[in-house]
Amino acid sequence: MLLPNAWDFASAAALAAAGFDAIGTTSLGVAAVHGLPDAAGLARDETVALARRLVRLPCPVTVDIEAGFSADPREVADLASELADIGVAGINMEDGRGARLADPTTQVALIRAVKRHAPEIFLNARADTYWLGVDATVPATLDRARRYVDAGADGIFVPGLLREEDIAAVTAALPVPVNVLHLPALGLNRLADLGVRRVSTGSLLFRAALHATVTTALAVREGEPLPAGIPGYAEVDALSR
Repeated sequence: MLLPNAWDFASAAALAAAGFDAIGTTSLGVAAVHGLPDAAGLARDETVALARRLVRLPCPVTVDIEAGFSADPREVADLASELADIGVAGINMEDGRGARLADPTTQVALIRAVKRHAPEIFLNARADTYWLGVDATVPATLDRARRYVDAGADGIFVPGLLREEDIAAVTAALPVPVNVLHLPALGLNRLADLGVRRVSTGSLLFRAALHATVTTALAVREGEPLPAGIPGYAEVDALSR
């Protein structure tokens, strides 16, 4: 499954209208549009507010909750319960803490609390070994991933996993679906052959939108042709109706 990641209602609604079966959020996009840094635990209210809007969409929604916006297992569980109650289908929770990794025992406690209080929500547990370049080996990643699965995680996300042999080793060793980021060098079919079951775009779409915004503004300033395919006013306005 290709899971595109949105940052506001309009981007999510446009993706749903394009026929995507499920929509995720990007923590970078959600934080950045509110002038906040990503992965700093500051965008909890903004994340929940967006989730309440996105559940209006005619497809499942999964929400990136960074590291849970708290170190307290009960507070993280309460957040997961709140999201489940409003209709969110899944959450993504990372074990990165800035430039370091959380102690796996700490992360296991968060996962267990979430699954105890919101068992219906799909918990995609992110192992940031490769993303942060800390313990970036298959054995170290699998050690974390297996602990998270034993604690109740429904899926494992390993961003930064690039090599085919590493991807295949991780997917073969785990009993739950494995998620990776979109890899330009490997298409969806090849990733499926390697055992991957979910591919996220992460912050790619948000960053592409920023690029398109500046590119279009520069074209206006320089009197150059506008990029093709820009939706009309009525088309965008209809997304919220």
